[in-house]
Amino acid sequence: MQIKIINGPNLNLLGKREPEKYGHSSFEDYLGVLKVSYPDIVFEYFQSNIEGEIINEIQKSGFSSDGIILNAGGYTHTSVSITDTIAAVKTAVIEVHITNISAREDFRNTSLIGRNCAGSISGFGLDSYRLAIEALIEMNNSKKK
Repeated sequence: MQIKIINGPNLNLLGKREPEKYGHSSFEDYLGVLKVSYPDIVFEYFQSNIEGEIINEIQKSGFSSDGIILNAGGYTHTSVSITDTIAAVKTAVIEVHITNISAREDFRNTSLIGRNCAGSISGFGLDSYRLAIEALIEMNNSKKK
């Protein structure tokens, strides 16, 4: 199984940026934990602060991966282009957020991308990614039945 994890703006600062909200671990450190926990999964990881690069990565993996986990950061609430790209690809995309976006500022309560995702997980810290992996495993197992 191959899963692409795509992180958007400011997620390169995990471990440094507002640790009371986002934790003390970098995503690269957490990815190492995921790789040990799921040795049969090939993980590809991409992070960018640039909307067009995120779109390119979704398109690149959207017809070949077994799943995409996307934390679009602030683009979640603003990017019609990322929303359209998710709709255009065949691969299931799961929206992930470290914090509970519904409990934050009003503008974060609306996810543009969620309507085209297979599901959304938020508020469980970095463990939100593990929960998304479990969902993708289940989805892929269901396809095989």
